[in-house]
Amino acid sequence: MVKVGYSNYSHLTSPPMDIPQTVQFVDEAVRTKTSKRLNDLQRRIIAGILNRQKYADVAETYGYSDKHVKKVSHELLQMLSDIFDEQVKKSNLESVLERHIHQNITTLGNNNTFKDSNKISYINNCSNPSIPTPDESQPETPDFHGNNQANIERIGKLRQFGLSDEQIAEVLELPLDVVKQVDFEE
Repeated sequence: MVKVGYSNYSHLTSPPMDIPQTVQFVDEAVRTKTSKRLNDLQRRIIAGILNRQKYADVAETYGYSDKHVKKVSHELLQMLSDIFDEQVKKSNLESVLERHIHQNITTLGNNNTFKDSNKISYINNCSNPSIPTPDESQPETPDFHGNNQANIERIGKLRQFGLSDEQIAEVLELPLDVVKQVDFEE
């Protein structure tokens, strides 16, 4: 796992960004707004910027010309400016992403039913999850298939972010046995 260091930013109190999860967050933001995914070079450019690499280093590492990497970077940063509704530059990418990740975590905490499809769901694994207790008076678990394909997809994504089935059940407000069923359906 690659972490961004803050050697020049020791006054900041936030922990280092997890680059793979941050790139995944950006990919989800792009997909949500454009229905497209980041390509490999765009992902490498974002990781390079977060690792404080120069475009020439990214170009050399992955076998592209400097000119091509700069062109793709310019287009990528413009697209991210449109997506995040603020100017995104190489120099402020990290702070923009931190702000939007934090905003989405806060949104998730305030609206954990995922009903707003314009929000990007990004979750950090909690070290001390609360485990929901089953209510025996509740009726049998309803059929989870049909209209709940979106929740099935969310379960897979939340697992990618390292959440346990218990945490996912709590976040999505689903019975634990329904979340565990998704393993067998995938």
